Amino acid sequence: MFTLSSSCPKSTALRYLHRNPGSEPCAITPPSNLPIKNSNQSRCSYSIHPPANQSVAAIVFGDGSTHSRLHPLTKRRSEAAIPVAGNYRLIDAVVSNCINSDVTRIYALTQFNSTSLNSHLSRAYSGMRLSNDGIVEVIAAYQSPDNNGWFRGTADAIRRCLWMLEEYPVAEFLVLPGHHLYKMDYRNLVEAHRRSGCDITVSVSTRTKGDDRKEDMGIYVIDRDVMIELLTIHFPNANDLGSEVIPGATSLGMKIHTYEFDGYWEDMASIVAYYRANMEAIPRMSNAYNFYDKEWPLYTLPRHLPPTLITDAVITDSIVGDGCILNKCRITSSVIGMRTRIGNDAVVEDSIIIGSDAYYPNNNGSGEDRGAGIPVGIGEGSYIRKAIVDKNARIGNNVMIVNKDGVEEGSDESRGCIISGGVIVITRNALIPHGTIL
Repeated sequence: MFTLSSSCPKSTALRYLHRNPGSEPCAITPPSNLPIKNSNQSRCSYSIHPPANQSVAAIVFGDGSTHSRLHPLTKRRSEAAIPVAGNYRLIDAVVSNCINSDVTRIYALTQFNSTSLNSHLSRAYSGMRLSNDGIVEVIAAYQSPDNNGWFRGTADAIRRCLWMLEEYPVAEFLVLPGHHLYKMDYRNLVEAHRRSGCDITVSVSTRTKGDDRKEDMGIYVIDRDVMIELLTIHFPNANDLGSEVIPGATSLGMKIHTYEFDGYWEDMASIVAYYRANMEAIPRMSNAYNFYDKEWPLYTLPRHLPPTLITDAVITDSIVGDGCILNKCRITSSVIGMRTRIGNDAVVEDSIIIGSDAYYPNNNGSGEDRGAGIPVGIGEGSYIRKAIVDKNARIGNNVMIVNKDGVEEGSDESRGCIISGGVIVITRNALIPHGTIL
């Protein structure tokens, strides 16, 4: 039996391992300088695969489009950049999965409303020591002499970026949506793919739909050569990986393996799903995403904010982010994001307050005609229940945001709010005057 040394061609070894799992006689003659461990055995096999940080590149999609399911939270940001659980953004969960799984070559392909996402990724992970050759590289949609339009889908985006993705020799591409919340050790997924000997592995959740079909998670492991072949030879005009390329690969006779994932997973398919994921993040929930897992840390951008200042507030079953100013208020079963200001006698129940980008003065800096002296945050005596308040919103004094008419779906963005699934969303930078009832 012999082991794979650095001089053995990686692509050849991996192709052998993929196509001949548990094979009998050795199908490849090892190089003359390959170390021999037990030369008198008649069978031979590779005792290890190259580690993930040397053989797998992750492709993460920022997601979010003009038809996003999470509008209006995506009006000025991509889905992957939406804040979650007070201090984080959704993409942090996916990037952290990669880092914790020792997949340290990460390419983030971004496009729609990507300014805040690109900034977050660059600032959060550019200085992090992932490994000697680990990177988190943002590849924003671009135009070139050959391509002068937007990415038209996941397949089109990967095809147009192959020139960069091929620079580093890897055996597999790990394709990941950037807006899902879950924990997965991708090493197990990659190992299952290799053991199967298949060309493509599709990860599905064991959580079933109403018709008992398992949900496709949008997570794929694809052999590097297979990816290039599919995108450039067989389906050079395909736009989407999941709906066009994967079914096309099946029609060509390629082998597709299914990897079942039985852990917590939320794909943020709606405002209600996003609201639920945040509510489940509150520590009293035992079957949700654990933000406090020291064995699987969640990384994000360190912002160096001061500690939250709490003055005679009553806070129950809630998460409070950094740098908040909470006066004599009552907060129950809620997620309070960074730099949130809540005034005296305000009540927040079962809600997500995303916070603000900075500490603003007590007026909006643009005159009394718009701000009416209402500062960013939640004013005195206001009552907020089952709502999502986006960044930099100005909620006046004695405002009630409670969905008083019990509306399931509605939109009044001119007033700074919509209702989706019974959840009220106050839009980013909205101004809600004193005494308003919604």
